[in-house]
Amino acid sequence: MNKKLNILVIGSGGREHAIVKKCQESPLSDKIIAAPGNGGIEQEVPCYPIAVEDTNAIIHIAKEESIDLVIIGPEIPLSLGLVDALESEGILAYGPNKAGAQLESSKSFCKDFFKRHSIPTANYETFTEVEPAIQYINENKVPIVVKASGLAAGKGVIIAQTKGEAIEAIEAILIQKSFGDSGNEIVIEEYLEGEEVSIHAIVSNGTFLCLPPSQDHKRIGEGDTGLNTGGMGAYAPTSNVSQALQSEIEKTIITTTIKGLLKDGINYSGTLYAGLMLTKSGPKILEYNVRFGDPETQVLLPLLQDDFVSLLYCSAKNDTLPTSINLSNHSCMTVVVASKGYPGSYPKGDIIQLPKDIPGNATIIHAGTKLNQSKEIISNGGRVLNVTCNSEKIEDAANAIYSVCDSIKFQNKVYRRDIAYREINRKIAQ
Repeated sequence: MNKKLNILVIGSGGREHAIVKKCQESPLSDKIIAAPGNGGIEQEVPCYPIAVEDTNAIIHIAKEESIDLVIIGPEIPLSLGLVDALESEGILAYGPNKAGAQLESSKSFCKDFFKRHSIPTANYETFTEVEPAIQYINENKVPIVVKASGLAAGKGVIIAQTKGEAIEAIEAILIQKSFGDSGNEIVIEEYLEGEEVSIHAIVSNGTFLCLPPSQDHKRIGEGDTGLNTGGMGAYAPTSNVSQALQSEIEKTIITTTIKGLLKDGINYSGTLYAGLMLTKSGPKILEYNVRFGDPETQVLLPLLQDDFVSLLYCSAKNDTLPTSINLSNHSCMTVVVASKGYPGSYPKGDIIQLPKDIPGNATIIHAGTKLNQSKEIISNGGRVLNVTCNSEKIEDAANAIYSVCDSIKFQNKVYRRDIAYREINRKIAQ
């Protein structure tokens, strides 16, 4: 392809900053802009203060800036049908249409899809009323998982250790509306034991390419304790997914999903992000997301050696993808530097001082930041920064990252010091 592309990246987090950086590497990229962006993105490309839910404003800026490809980061605009709206205006967009986005926007839709197409997953039931849900809890063993069916920013999942905790979760979601309308319906499912991993696939026209298997750390506390978050760190690849296991996952889960979607009349394009549990009886899918994960994107993109923009443009056009993908043999890891109090209430507006010198293979990705009137970087979210490192050995990446994390200064800085600990322990054991 000779034509260079004008690209619009939608979103404001670490994922989007990582996407912007990867687009900047591509020889296919001409102009890159973002909406709304964040403090780090704004230092690199023009940003427009447009809410990700404002479909009309996004279409307007895409036309005004002669955009050839829109890359949609977050799930909310996908669930609202932004891809459909852009394509109706003749603007190519990377991501699934509204019908495909239901895999993430409705956990009940997703679980029913698994059942319909015999995709291995946990046993479950869905409920909209408290009493039948409590009855189901009393008929099943604990631990048990209670989920808000709608979008809840990665926080709508409660692993209840006792029946009392499960009932509290049901009442909090259905009666107290702790997740708003996202909790009008709940899914209660069997607790699966094992290690959790993620597989990201770029999908187009019935074909797909998988990025390296990754592992996220959802809990706020070290040792995987405390509340669920959007993710406190990640690494890739994870060695507990062998090539044989990867092939099994692709055959029984990814391929079956894409065929199932086509059978249901959904021609899916975009990212298919499978959250999996590696159980004693084989891999089972917990849920799908329909966009790149955050913070998984920050560790996957540095390992991709093919042209990122070319792959996304191919998917946006619904063309057949290449038959293989070139990946680095390095390890990549990221640590989220957050604001104290996250995932609950947390302060904003802390002035951030970044170290002037960092290791050459480390990168600081901005997530919840913005620039104040003096152009200083200040905190503007729960997850503030990602420190990422790509190295031959995961231990070396961890050492470089934590030296940078220690050098970052802002008042309410917190981060986990044990990201990738399972993988590092496995390497030590070898």
